[in-house]
Amino acid sequence: MRVIPVLRFASRQEAERAVECLFEAGYRSVEITLTTPGAIELIAALRARSAQSFLIGAGTVLDLAAAKRCIEAGADYLVSPCLVPGLAAIAHAAHLGALVGGFTPGEVLAAWREGADIVKVFPAASGGPPHLAALRAIYPEIPLCPTGGVSQDNIRAYFKAGAAIVGVGNNVVDRAALGADDRPRVVAHARRFLELAGEAV
Repeated sequence: MRVIPVLRFASRQEAERAVECLFEAGYRSVEITLTTPGAIELIAALRARSAQSFLIGAGTVLDLAAAKRCIEAGADYLVSPCLVPGLAAIAHAAHLGALVGGFTPGEVLAAWREGADIVKVFPAASGGPPHLAALRAIYPEIPLCPTGGVSQDNIRAYFKAGAAIVGVGNNVVDRAALGADDRPRVVAHARRFLELAGEAV
């Protein structure tokens, strides 16, 4: 599982349609950000009808109250864009994974020491693959997940720079095709990210 779609849609219905296409494309996980309307209800609905092997993450978790609601809804892992004290601990207490955000060397180390299983480097586009490579050089033991601005054009560069996995935002979904209900085109576009990740060193 080298690519995690990070979905941030204006409606729950659109997000559900996107998830269906991503599942068909071969993804084994999806992150639903709490900025999506009805996100927690959507997480619960997806968990109820998906196989246990399909992991559902809760993203943009900014406080422990929201984290608890996501856990109750059935999220498999919690993701924050920044350091949220106690997030990793509450995730681990529920036997879930935690991706905690950081950007600078100090933030990345703080997230790791807080207990992150993987550190989400966000926003990745601000520094690009060279920034990730610099972080990887000083923290070879920390799994890094660049997120924010990962595209088909640069995904291989992020893996070459040392990404353990990547988070791909709405780039993973062809929005025009989704709006036109052109499911085969949505699936093909999303699948290309998996193919590129498989080709990466």
